[in-house]
Amino acid sequence: MAMSLLNISGGRASMKRMLLLMLIAGICVSIEVVFGQAAAKGNGTDVSSSSSSRPSVVNIGTLYTYDSVIGRAAGPAIAAAVDDVNSDPTILPGTRLNLISHNTNCSGFLATVEVLQLMVNDVVAVIGPQSSGVAHIISHVVNELHVPLLSFAATDPTLSALQYPYFLRTTQNDYFQMYAIADIVSYFGWREVIPIFVDDDYGRSGISILGDALAMKRAKISYKAALAPGASKSQISDLLLKVNQMESRVYVVHVNPDSGLSLFSIARGLHMTTRGYVWIATDWLPSVVDALEPVDTDTMNILQGVIALRHHTQDTDLKKKFMSKWSSHKNSVGASGFNSYALYAYDTVWLAARALDVFLNEGGNLSYSSDPKLHETNGSAMNLSSMRVFDGGQEFLRTLLRMNFTGLSGQIQFDMDKNLVHPAYDVLNIGGTGSRRIGYWSDSSGLSTVTPEVLYTKPKNTSASSQHLYSVIWPGETSVVPRGWVFPENGKPLRIAVPNRISYVQFVSKDKNPPGVRGYCIDVFEAAINLLQYPVPHIYILHGDGKRNPVYNEIVQAVAEDRYDAAVGDVTIVTNRTKIVDFTQPFMESGLVVVAPVKEVKSSPWAFLKPFTFQMWLVTGAFFLLVGAVVWILEHRINGEFRGSPRKQLMTIFWLACFEVVVI
Repeated sequence: MAMSLLNISGGRASMKRMLLLMLIAGICVSIEVVFGQAAAKGNGTDVSSSSSSRPSVVNIGTLYTYDSVIGRAAGPAIAAAVDDVNSDPTILPGTRLNLISHNTNCSGFLATVEVLQLMVNDVVAVIGPQSSGVAHIISHVVNELHVPLLSFAATDPTLSALQYPYFLRTTQNDYFQMYAIADIVSYFGWREVIPIFVDDDYGRSGISILGDALAMKRAKISYKAALAPGASKSQISDLLLKVNQMESRVYVVHVNPDSGLSLFSIARGLHMTTRGYVWIATDWLPSVVDALEPVDTDTMNILQGVIALRHHTQDTDLKKKFMSKWSSHKNSVGASGFNSYALYAYDTVWLAARALDVFLNEGGNLSYSSDPKLHETNGSAMNLSSMRVFDGGQEFLRTLLRMNFTGLSGQIQFDMDKNLVHPAYDVLNIGGTGSRRIGYWSDSSGLSTVTPEVLYTKPKNTSASSQHLYSVIWPGETSVVPRGWVFPENGKPLRIAVPNRISYVQFVSKDKNPPGVRGYCIDVFEAAINLLQYPVPHIYILHGDGKRNPVYNEIVQAVAEDRYDAAVGDVTIVTNRTKIVDFTQPFMESGLVVVAPVKEVKSSPWAFLKPFTFQMWLVTGAFFLLVGAVVWILEHRINGEFRGSPRKQLMTIFWLACFEVVVI
């Protein structure tokens, strides 16, 4: 009995100790939660970011260059979009977007520093940058921290690679723009172009795609004129002087908006914007021209006749409302000019907000965790361990990719390659104090004068016969399509091989007088050259020692091996030669005859009947008898020779018929 009481009292003591431990643990958990909430608030993240409830504040970061053509338009548009989202009760109810902006100053190094500072704030998405080169750099940071990077202006096609899974382009891909330029080149019948581009990721990647697109149109890039980023005026001038000495007069300009106008200014000073030249600019030029307020007459004068591509955005009521608001508040928001990148920047904020709303409605959790790789750098003065990984980043990215809504720039929806659907461009012709739209380009129809919205409702048709543009006013104020090439100033004359014959010298032979050769073949060739509308410098080179006729197979082989550019002479067209060179249409009689076997036919006395058929002979005989009868009728009354017995008169008629046959 004593043992039983002792056990009961011991059990009560154990229970007391257990209750005391649970109470102490609860107090510790409460203290940790309080301190955790204070730390979360200190980092700018709402305390509910680690719970399933909606947070009251969500951080979104931006990275772009404030003082730039694109930045001056995109900055106010992003701020306006954040205000519109926060004032719309149907999007993110109870949650406010907090915008954290950083200036990259067009520098890859500064962008790296800024994105590291930005990531300390536990952002759910980064909007920007505007530079493709910067996007390549900071994509590695967002990949590590699982934060989607939504760029409204980085158009480099290589950013769509699997290497950058968290990069999402919210503007058009330069891949489509380069195919639009290739269609323009093919439409006007040009075969060679010279691209002038900035030698960075943005320029090199775009021109690489252009080369592939031109090859599909049987055209090519004859020379790549690369400019260093931030090239001086003297460097630009030297490059333009170099390309001006080349054959092609079709230039594709793919540079940065902030420095592109200086290229056209220098080109005008070198008289390279006159008649005969063709200038095609990518979308950077309309973004500059559209942002000019007021219109600069001097700037427009240097751009006369230029063809440019601009992102196509449909004139919807939503866009018109935004434009009206922009015009009325541009002074207060500090916007110096509007361009299409402002529309994409505005839609990017709304894309992030709509996707975040869906993400939270589907139970998404805005939680962050430490990156073990960054903890290894605790000894660094940069304090990289303060950056955390967005746990729901991958799921949020998938939500962004399946969004589908209509924004200011059009339909916001992504295809399997993470590109916006329905890429389209306006084809502009700059003239006077503005630009004139001469057509559109879309991936479903190519060049057309019908709006892409209409064409996307019809079956795809990119055939050459369906390509159409309105008339163009080219440099030099001419409507005549430039030929697109000239003979280069430092070019070499054509090397024309001529057989040095010793027989049949009437065709071709050596001559003491210029041009050193003579003959019928030379006369025909010179007459053909004189019919051309442009000069063709050429020199004749005799082939052979002049002691015996040269071997013509050797001349043909030399042309095929590019030792000669062409050959003129009495060169016979035979099968093995046509396999390695092209021949003109023959201009001399060959003297060849065709010998065909004749079937031998046995002679017959009735061979004279062969020319006519049996029916023809019957008709002929009937006519002869008819003529004889007519003669008898006319003669038998007055001519005694036609009288007598009926037998005699019938014989007379037959005699007359036979007489006609003999006479014939």
